[in-house]
Amino acid sequence: MKRVSFAEFGGPDVLQLVDAEEPHAGPGRIRIAVRAAGVNPVDWRIREGQFQKVRPIELPAGVGQDASGVVDEVGEGVEGVEVGEHVFGEGSSTYAEFAVLSAWARMPEGLTFAEAAGYPSVVETALRIIRQAGVRSGQTLLASGASGGVGSAVLQIARDRGITVIGTAGAANQDYLRSLGALATTYGEGWVERVRRLGHVDAALDLAGSGVIRELVELTGDPQKVISIADLAAPELGARYSGVAGSVPEALAEAAGLISRGKLRIPVEKSYTLAEAAAAHIDSHAGHTRGRRVVVV
Repeated sequence: MKRVSFAEFGGPDVLQLVDAEEPHAGPGRIRIAVRAAGVNPVDWRIREGQFQKVRPIELPAGVGQDASGVVDEVGEGVEGVEVGEHVFGEGSSTYAEFAVLSAWARMPEGLTFAEAAGYPSVVETALRIIRQAGVRSGQTLLASGASGGVGSAVLQIARDRGITVIGTAGAANQDYLRSLGALATTYGEGWVERVRRLGHVDAALDLAGSGVIRELVELTGDPQKVISIADLAAPELGARYSGVAGSVPEALAEAAGLISRGKLRIPVEKSYTLAEAAAAHIDSHAGHTRGRRVVVV
């Protein structure tokens, strides 16, 4: 089979499309014929070696953790899913023709494979950090860098829970944030005052790692009310870094429910082939994403 792999840490040019042995579903796992894989910032952070001190991997390594596809192997002990079903979920080395998933759910009606591949990690992350922020109905959450996948999920999940969200993004994405129910403003010079004019901030999320932790602490008045998923140095300023996933199966089940109720929809901004994985990482690293980027197999 074909899969995207890298044999050394570095820039996008280390990614290679190679022939590899097919993986197989072990106990508690399923294998899918991949139709699409989500492109997440964690993918290129791993490729750059940013997590080697905390989550070391051996090289050569595959790329990707989110995927959608058709079940074609069911491991020992797995119940409730059959060969031929359409699922989305999380696993390893998902930029490939076949991948093993450790968590999955049936794809909700009406989703394409490309759309479904964009949900697993971002919805788990959004649910986790909203919970960690401790915001409740009637309170206000600030999402810095809100137009990407996690931000798109945060805005919609928070709205469904009665939480007001102020979102910052580039000028081109202001209408997009508003379409998801956010009070929107641009980042850049004067952004802190623009946020203040929109309302009091009870908690804040740093979704882009753009060096705004000090300002978020200033806006909330308490560093423990600031959570980052993108700035490893956030704890140095008293804020919290959230990088360990919670229950992915529970998150997938909640995502499926939200999607089915019409409360969650994350658009696919751009899709790539396996051979274009490096371009996908370059674009993801550049930011300014509206929704999701996916690799279509």
